[in-house]
Amino acid sequence: MQSTMKAVLVVHGGAWAIPDCMSESSVGGVKAATLGGFQVLKRGGTALDAVETAVRALEDDPVFDAGHGSVLNACGEVELDAIIMDGRTLATGAVSSVRNIAHPVTLARAVMEQTDHVMLTDRGANLFADSLGIATVTNEVLVTEYEREEWRKQQKYSVGVKNLFNSQCDHDTVGAVALDSHGDIACATSTGGIRNKMVGRVGDSPIIGKSLSEAVDSSLQYMAERVNGGGGVIAVSRAGDWTAQFTTERMAWAAMEGDVLSYGLNPKEVFQETLPDFQRVVPQHQS
Repeated sequence: MQSTMKAVLVVHGGAWAIPDCMSESSVGGVKAATLGGFQVLKRGGTALDAVETAVRALEDDPVFDAGHGSVLNACGEVELDAIIMDGRTLATGAVSSVRNIAHPVTLARAVMEQTDHVMLTDRGANLFADSLGIATVTNEVLVTEYEREEWRKQQKYSVGVKNLFNSQCDHDTVGAVALDSHGDIACATSTGGIRNKMVGRVGDSPIIGKSLSEAVDSSLQYMAERVNGGGGVIAVSRAGDWTAQFTTERMAWAAMEGDVLSYGLNPKEVFQETLPDFQRVVPQHQS
């Protein structure tokens, strides 16, 4: 008889200099996404379903740069990237520069499961979404007033993308990684990219080939030395060990294992809550 693995889910809301006015909602958002995704695992669901559920929750939360909280490109439009990967089969699907889609992570999964391709981009991704009957939303629905004001400021003062990256003052990718009771791992990410980017710019988020290295510290150090940038990593091993680390000022993250919810925002910060009645009650985060 095959032994049952312990289920684990780790979620992050982006590694950047999260301002104090957004810190509480950022932590609340990743906790809610983690609880929602872990509920899938507690019911015996797959890691793939869990990471999609968690990332969809982050895409619905306007505090994050994904889906409904996305940043604007140089022309004041939203272009979205997402990827999902099934560790059991090594199948993967991705979309980039897709427009007017509330949940690009779900569209990425459809690319993986319903096409012979790995990535669809721009108009092709939207045509595929139309063929599936996926509802579209307007650009206005995906953008907060906070983002509009920040975009206007950067247009006025000509703040470049390079400056934003080096200052860690812009939003970042969201993501989730999970291990299910069958021992299978899956991961997913979603992002609106970086504010004021050129139309058609695709970052590294939807690109297949990045690995969850065991040497997380070394990876982050290399990133800092090589490109003078900060970043964050969440990882889960086949044994159920997990980590959430970052070199930016802050990263909102949360992890669920058993009935223990761990979470944090600042460096070296870990809070824990025991939720013995988790299977019966799943708290809902209000944005």
